[in-house]
Amino acid sequence: MGSSTACQLAQRPDFSGRIVVIEADPAYEICASARSAASIRQQYSSAINIEISLFGIDYLRNIGERLEVNGDKPVIDLHEGGYLFLATSGTESILRENHALQDKLGADIAFLEKDALQAKFPWLNTQDLTAGCHGLSGEGWFDGYGLMQAFRRKARSLGVDYVAARAESLKKNGSSWDITLSNGDTLSAPVVVNTAGASGGAEICRQAGLEVPVHSRKRCVFTFDCKDTLPLFPLLIDPNGTYARPEGTGFICGLAPAEENDPDTDDFEVDYALFEEEIWPTLANRIPAFEAIRPGRAWAGHYDMNLFDHNAFVGAVPGIDGFYLALGFSGHGLQQSPAVGRGLSELIVTGGYQTLDLSPLGIERYFSGTKLIERNVV
Repeated sequence: MGSSTACQLAQRPDFSGRIVVIEADPAYEICASARSAASIRQQYSSAINIEISLFGIDYLRNIGERLEVNGDKPVIDLHEGGYLFLATSGTESILRENHALQDKLGADIAFLEKDALQAKFPWLNTQDLTAGCHGLSGEGWFDGYGLMQAFRRKARSLGVDYVAARAESLKKNGSSWDITLSNGDTLSAPVVVNTAGASGGAEICRQAGLEVPVHSRKRCVFTFDCKDTLPLFPLLIDPNGTYARPEGTGFICGLAPAEENDPDTDDFEVDYALFEEEIWPTLANRIPAFEAIRPGRAWAGHYDMNLFDHNAFVGAVPGIDGFYLALGFSGHGLQQSPAVGRGLSELIVTGGYQTLDLSPLGIERYFSGTKLIERNVV
């Protein structure tokens, strides 16, 4: 988010200020972008999230031209294999309702009745299913680390400075903000954009005089190999939330733990019991070929989870001049970074959104207690 915003701000001919990205993890060893499952979908239930991803897929398809530096075009290995959301009789009506909105907004999503689902994916156990929705185009997965580095490289080529330090404190000083860094330096700026994510986003808000319900929640990603060939395997979402998708010659998978087993944390210990007791049994039931697999490596990362409504807070904060947010993405940050970076760059320079109206993500909804309902949270 920081590099996307900085890059797209620097690309604007009507911006002439200095841009500094304060990067607490300059090696990008533990950042969410490097540890993400890195995917993009239009299968949401809210219009704003669908529209953000429609913008995002166009951006990713044309990233070579958008983020070229001295003739070198970045490659992020975008694979439009589609998401496959599965439904039982109890959730089919929600799937149909969501699909109607996705279709209305121009997303290329097929609604499949049970027979069609079985015919298209013969390796799938459909016994308890009634329908599914499959992204025919515009959905899939990509190199998230590559996208982050492409934004960063383009930003630096346009004069953006990167400072390897942590923002320790933030204080308003007249019309500017003073930011004290972990290296002892102090920066002063009229505009601060908080994209610190799970590692410090809520604390930076607190120092600016704002309390937000954004928490650090751990998510684990597991890899495995399967000896059988499963053609057209998408990013599959089981009705219980377990996901799996191809990665190289194998697969990756994961599942959000139950709320009572999902505390705030900053450790990177992998919860192998989650795989053995919940994820693998689900996948083995849904895809019989997965009854015999070879588990591989696993890793953990952190979401900046917005416990208010699991959607991001984006934009200016009323009553706190010069303070902007891109925070609380709850796992959707990489795929939403092109649109959010574009929107913030427009908002900072012009005072309004031009390409896509991101105001539904404004923090005003939190102040008024009005949640942005998103049914398809994975």
